[in-house]
Amino acid sequence: MATGEKQVRIGAGVFNRTVLKWLVLYLPVRWPGGIPTSPELDQERVGTKLGGFSADVAQVETLLDVVTAPSTNLDGTQHPMFGRMSRAEWLRWGYLHVDHHLRQFGA
Repeated sequence: MATGEKQVRIGAGVFNRTVLKWLVLYLPVRWPGGIPTSPELDQERVGTKLGGFSADVAQVETLLDVVTAPSTNLDGTQHPMFGRMSRAEWLRWGYLHVDHHLRQFGA
């Protein structure tokens, strides 16, 4: 999604693009569980289907390498909840998102 390879429906209103985005990215609190994802990303709907654990880990590592590569242009790519985001905002969001899921799994 951050690289523009996966298209998602953008539903970001003014509040989400400004206030909520700032709160989510910069307020020093852990993200709560249970927030639904976009239907296009939901594995139980049309999102990426699970493979084997090792294959899924390898795919995540590859995607993280692509997203964090200095040559990857993330500026202006749309987030479904927060609208257009800068490279710095995408990297911050990615860090928080991965941290959120690792905490879910007790890692």
